[in-house]
Amino acid sequence: MPTTIDVSGERPYDVLVGRGLLDDLPARLDGATRVAVLHAAPLAGLAGQVAATLARAGIEPLLLPVPDKEAGKTVEVADRCWAALGGAGFTRADAVVGVGGGAVTDLAGFVAACWLRGVRWVAVPTSLLGMVDAAVGGKTGVNTAAGKNLVGAFHPPSTVLCDLSTLDTLPAGDLRAGLAEVVKCGFIADPTILDLVERDPTDLEALVEKAVRVKARVVSADLRESGPREILNYGHTLAHAIEHVEGYRWRHGDAVAVGLVYAAALSHLLGRLDVATAQRHRTVLAALGLPVRYGGDFAALREAMRVDKKARGDRLRFVVLDGLARPSIVENPAEALLRAAYAEVSP
Repeated sequence: MPTTIDVSGERPYDVLVGRGLLDDLPARLDGATRVAVLHAAPLAGLAGQVAATLARAGIEPLLLPVPDKEAGKTVEVADRCWAALGGAGFTRADAVVGVGGGAVTDLAGFVAACWLRGVRWVAVPTSLLGMVDAAVGGKTGVNTAAGKNLVGAFHPPSTVLCDLSTLDTLPAGDLRAGLAEVVKCGFIADPTILDLVERDPTDLEALVEKAVRVKARVVSADLRESGPREILNYGHTLAHAIEHVEGYRWRHGDAVAVGLVYAAALSHLLGRLDVATAQRHRTVLAALGLPVRYGGDFAALREAMRVDKKARGDRLRFVVLDGLARPSIVENPAEALLRAAYAEVSP
């Protein structure tokens, strides 16, 4: 039996974690005549299975392949999807399903949020990163030349199906990258995650469940990121800057790993975090094979951080730790501290 995790708040939904969950999809789309299946192009086989499942239930599927990873998270790709929905006569009773990693579910949710000002959608994340981060929480969006996720909408899915069998063929690099978001959940909210990662990082069912429970608790209390939800951005201010500077050629989780080490170093330099916990970031992430250093130009990164969506006016904001599982926010830390923390992740 799958584990069901409730996400409450103004628009509640369930996250299911287990194996063999795709057969449950038609029941989650009751009343829909047509369903657009947005999927990463390399997942055509899996998308075909989803389409067949829908067709057997009397739902007309519309397969929409999109570029994989961040290449698909653009307004241009979204526009092509909207054109397809219009051509197929999609109404408010119809729905969208996103099959793929976090970039694909971000795109699918954004397409659904904008079509007829919001139609139902279901996330079927096929990467570890997508399961524990992107598909849960209702934040949808695309990237622009100005930065990552600066255009989007809060539009929660009606259901998230985390079918663990899709991880069986996930490339090792993508699996490692997803673990960065799992580790983040351990540092900001649930230290038992860190203990499990250090003991047995292959126990993906337990790790996914624990990480999803962390995110579900946070987003249930703050859908629109107006308060407590900001803690989920721990490590992400620098991570998003790295992704932007690198033209999104870095995996998100790899950038987050470096960003976590940076945020821990900044927390320590601010006098908020003990040295042992700061060092544990580097130790845990390095043991997983994740990058903990980055050699890019700090001036370019600093400019990218300036337009980060977490900034408020001209005030740069960072999630820091006051101790293990004790996140807080700091505004406008001194430039000397920002550079000193960066020296901790530089080669």
